[in-house]
Amino acid sequence: MKLNRLKTIGIACCIGLTVGNVMAQDYQTFHDSILVVDGHNDVIYSSLLKGKDISKRLSAGHTDLPRLQEGGVDVQVFAVWSDDKKFPKGKAFKHANAQIDALEKMVKANAQTIAIAKSSVDIKKIVAEGKIAAVIGIEGGNMIENSIANLEALYNRGARYLTLTWNYNLPWASAAAIETNKASTARKGLTEEGKVIIRRMNELGMMVDLSHGGEQTFYDVLSVTTKPILVSHSNAYALTPHYRNLKDEQLVALKKNGGVVGVNFYSGFLDKGFDDRVKSLYRKHFGDKGDEKLSGTRKYQALPVRLKRQADAPLERLLEHIDYLVSKVGIDHVAVGSDYDGIESAPQGLEDVSKFPVLTEALLNRGYSSEDVAKIMGLNFLRILKENEN
Repeated sequence: MKLNRLKTIGIACCIGLTVGNVMAQDYQTFHDSILVVDGHNDVIYSSLLKGKDISKRLSAGHTDLPRLQEGGVDVQVFAVWSDDKKFPKGKAFKHANAQIDALEKMVKANAQTIAIAKSSVDIKKIVAEGKIAAVIGIEGGNMIENSIANLEALYNRGARYLTLTWNYNLPWASAAAIETNKASTARKGLTEEGKVIIRRMNELGMMVDLSHGGEQTFYDVLSVTTKPILVSHSNAYALTPHYRNLKDEQLVALKKNGGVVGVNFYSGFLDKGFDDRVKSLYRKHFGDKGDEKLSGTRKYQALPVRLKRQADAPLERLLEHIDYLVSKVGIDHVAVGSDYDGIESAPQGLEDVSKFPVLTEALLNRGYSSEDVAKIMGLNFLRILKENEN
């Protein structure tokens, strides 16, 4: 059980240790004393919908309850994701509800370990009981099927953020993957319908998540929202120029809005050299027997574990992104959104959810104060959740 949980949550600071007296051998104790929140995890889709029992330690994937406990994760946001093409209008809302059903079934079967939280007050209560607080996030506005009633229904079931788009445009919002496609002639940004949806989310107390959202959508949301935005699982474009990452101008705007960006653990969003390493290792390992037409993802998946670890981004890359984000938006606006089980490659040393103490140790060793580490690891997410609540 975590130490001083109520104190950590109640006064929104860590237990008072400074980096000077958090010695290397004490980092685990410190980690256990702070609120740890992961703002994005895809284990519902990757495991629960496939019938896997995550109450037991799995041999594959990033996430299960034993490893969440081992990693000291107090609050896990479970993403509800539905591929726009596989689940179009008429199927997407139903699919979203099926995923929430699966999460609720798992939680009910493990009531001694985990409970669903629908508010910051719920989180405080659940964590104080020594349980994991499960928060629901909807990853993709396709699942509301252009319906405010569906949005409200998902909120009532516990969804506390909506990632506006995945990698496809919606009738009311454009995605980064499409906005940055030079061949696309699709309109960019929010429509009037989209603005109505944002306003209703503000009224409900549902966080607007702009990971995956297009740059124009990002700014259009900021012109409408009255609440701080969330960018749940994205990194710094200046370090890794991928459309899923935020440009400096966006970071400045996020800070002005009071929002939070959760650093994503995917090697490809952290390290410009990741794709080239995968290709090189694949070529060296398979030689003429390899299939060079395979995508980078398929090549990575084909590698033996030892070569995957060589391809993975060094932990240093993740720390560099955190440093950069903090330098641009300030310590109060950076959080964690791992994207575990939605990514194939995580940084070396952070191979699954059990490894979160490694990140705490690395941040302390990097010179972050205990208070600042507590903010990054959980309190900033809790703050923005509370500020969105009504």
